[in-house]
Amino acid sequence: MFSWSKRNGKKDPELFQNVSDGLKRLYRNKLFPLEDTYRFHDFHSPALEDADFDNKPMVLLVGQYSTGKTTFIRHLMEQDFPGMRIGPEPTTDSFIAVMHGDQEGVIPGNALVVDPKKPFRKLNAFGNAFLNRFVCAQLKNPVLESISIIDTPGILSGEKQRISRGYDFAAVLEWFAERVDRIILLFDAHKLDISDEFSEVIKALKNHEDKMRVVLNKADQISTQQLMRVYGALMWSLGKIINTPEVVRVYIGSFWAQPLLIPDNRKLFEAEEQDLFRDIQSLPRNAALRKLNDLIKRARLAKVHAYIITSLKKEMPSMFGKDSKKKELIANLGAIYEKVEKEHNISPGDFPNLKKMQELLAGQDFAKFPVMKPKLLEAVEDMLANDIARLMTLVRQEEAAMPDQMVKGGAFDGTMNGPFGHGYGEGAGEGIDELEWVVAKDKPSYDEIFYTLSPINGKVSGAAAKKEMVKSKLPNTVLGKIWTLSDVDKDGFLDDEEFALANHLIKVKLEGYELPAKLPPHLIPPSKREQNHE
Repeated sequence: MFSWSKRNGKKDPELFQNVSDGLKRLYRNKLFPLEDTYRFHDFHSPALEDADFDNKPMVLLVGQYSTGKTTFIRHLMEQDFPGMRIGPEPTTDSFIAVMHGDQEGVIPGNALVVDPKKPFRKLNAFGNAFLNRFVCAQLKNPVLESISIIDTPGILSGEKQRISRGYDFAAVLEWFAERVDRIILLFDAHKLDISDEFSEVIKALKNHEDKMRVVLNKADQISTQQLMRVYGALMWSLGKIINTPEVVRVYIGSFWAQPLLIPDNRKLFEAEEQDLFRDIQSLPRNAALRKLNDLIKRARLAKVHAYIITSLKKEMPSMFGKDSKKKELIANLGAIYEKVEKEHNISPGDFPNLKKMQELLAGQDFAKFPVMKPKLLEAVEDMLANDIARLMTLVRQEEAAMPDQMVKGGAFDGTMNGPFGHGYGEGAGEGIDELEWVVAKDKPSYDEIFYTLSPINGKVSGAAAKKEMVKSKLPNTVLGKIWTLSDVDKDGFLDDEEFALANHLIKVKLEGYELPAKLPPHLIPPSKREQNHE
């Protein structure tokens, strides 16, 4: 158990049992009063509940129909889940929260939003049209012990689809985006067209680019040349929509348990899958940090919102002409943004979307807006300046105490160990299963070079070896590491076996593989193995 106390002379020391407890209490005592006073929940996001701070990391899957979202979940868990439907037509017509539970089954949306243990209570604001399309699939699965996964309806093109949903699809996704740890956008290598609704959805996720990852799925169905073109087209399309100078990370592969149709890029797909798996596996370890980060983002927005509301209230007349003044203020909201920005030294990136804010303000009574309450703002400032920094220390302590927090089970275990682990038997791992020393097959050619260097007592000096090793054109930092690994007996000279080993490691590096931090047992020269065991 960890704790930290706050002493400032004015208040009793505050003791937090853990990060989750600290976040809950900071939100309840310092941020919520500001949000509640200035109607933050009517404009931006519903109030947070204890379940939002206690829940497991969540992964949100978003994509057009038939891009393989449900199959991706099935691939991760290696198990079917209740309510799962897969097909080339639009099959998933609901939001499905795939979560861990002892009893396998489906919980309907209306029951979900009254369960205080689930982080979905505030979704009741989207009404029955949405709740009839929202379910929780519960099952026992080792992957779900660490994370929950949200499957979403496939996005179709055309105006008709957007109208027929009966609820604000982009707004629901934005609600989830605020609360999840990772957003995975799936694209099909065969159909890269980004529909109007998908474009709208990506724009709705604009403030959450740090959580966003892109998967180019079904990439085994096209040739290498086509894949290069598709990847380029995808990056171009995303660049236009996301509109940030940073490039979104794109993982290329075929995320299901079927044979590759075109196996040319097998190595690439394996490397990409491992990278994505590592990213997902890190979520439990970084969950507390993500919640802390999201609370900071929310506090900054709440602060800006309070300044905007008080500025509007200040401009309102006390008696006559309220309606005309309200219209004028909404039309000139951009100028009010600029005024608040300069007056309070706030970054333009902290302000809410202008058009959306204007639409929301149209339905509000400005006369009922509260005036500036400095104490509420001071409490949030104090939270950002002092409490968060102390809580950050507690986050690091908790991480250090639980270093093995990782997603396990399902596809995550498939390539962890054994000959099908990524990179097994390649690079420095070549020859790991062989009885013979792997360097021996090329040793005759290395020996020829060795004897041209005029060895004394069967060994060449560092200076002599350097003349030969620099011919590889590798940087000195790399060659220095190769020397350290090859000089097994640490005598400052290389015998014929050590020289052969140095050349083998140079070959490994030139072929694009990483050097090992420590020489693996199978690469130790035979004559040095016994003394190494001693």
